[in-house]
Amino acid sequence: MKTLEQIRAALPHYPVEVEFPDIDRWRFGNTGVDYVHTFDSHIDGPHVMILALMHGNEVSGAIAVDRLLRQGLHPVKGRVTLGFGNVEAYRRFKPEDADASRYIDEDMNRVWSTGRLDGAEDSSELRRARELRPVIDTVDFMLDLHSMHEAAPPLIVSGPLDKGMDFAARLGTPQHVVVDKGHPNGVRMRDYAGFGDPDSPKNALLVECGQHFSAVSERVAQDVAARFLVVTGVVARADVAELMQDGELPRQRFIGVTEPVVAQSLELEFSDDYRGMEVIAKAGTVIANESGREITTPYDDCTLVMPSLRHIGPGVTVVRLGKEIAR
Repeated sequence: MKTLEQIRAALPHYPVEVEFPDIDRWRFGNTGVDYVHTFDSHIDGPHVMILALMHGNEVSGAIAVDRLLRQGLHPVKGRVTLGFGNVEAYRRFKPEDADASRYIDEDMNRVWSTGRLDGAEDSSELRRARELRPVIDTVDFMLDLHSMHEAAPPLIVSGPLDKGMDFAARLGTPQHVVVDKGHPNGVRMRDYAGFGDPDSPKNALLVECGQHFSAVSERVAQDVAARFLVVTGVVARADVAELMQDGELPRQRFIGVTEPVVAQSLELEFSDDYRGMEVIAKAGTVIANESGREITTPYDDCTLVMPSLRHIGPGVTVVRLGKEIAR
């Protein structure tokens, strides 16, 4: 039987193409929460926030937030808050074991339910989430910057609500928008409180910028962050235009997730070198095998969302399946 280390050793190795910013300079902000800074216009408007490092090895968002902090922001209305999430995990990053610094005790992007935040459980990630919570509770529009294990096209995770899809359309990029209900093992910040309430005006997007350590992901994170600030109306376009990528935006594809593919063991293998957003034309196509179990596409034109075996094990989702939504 293969071990997880053997499985990871056989997967693509991605070089670190970007520099990890020294974020210790940003520890002491003006919000009462370490590594969180607010710029206030003192003019009525929304409170918008960009958060990086929900996972400690997802550096592209940290690069974008670091750059915005270094250049300074002058909102034309409302407030802009910039912050870093799992700082302790980020400090532990080592290129030779890049996945190890994703979190310390548990996935920080699965703790965002009132039950867990108000409960008696303890972990490094819960403590940090509880520190951030008073700030996040005041946010109207949130951008949560992430990156991916594999070299896949960037995408927006909009959540299942119309308001999330509408927000993704206003942002206009990345091209692929994943419409889903989250994960069974915990609540994402994108779905926390008013962000996940159809009757609340609050809204949030999670953007996966590309492979963790890719220079492309760095550019995507800065582009998306700048566009988010412009779309929410808090920053003038001219003040962040140099962060935006040139060119016409492609037509967006909205992909509704219908089901996960969950491993039962370490023996699951994909039938091809899938990286993400591949469209499998025919229903019944075998996309993976696991000890004689064939896993097939349930419908024509099935999109594979974020396939990866890097954290495979019993009960682990290795890919999600989706179909395009007409909008």
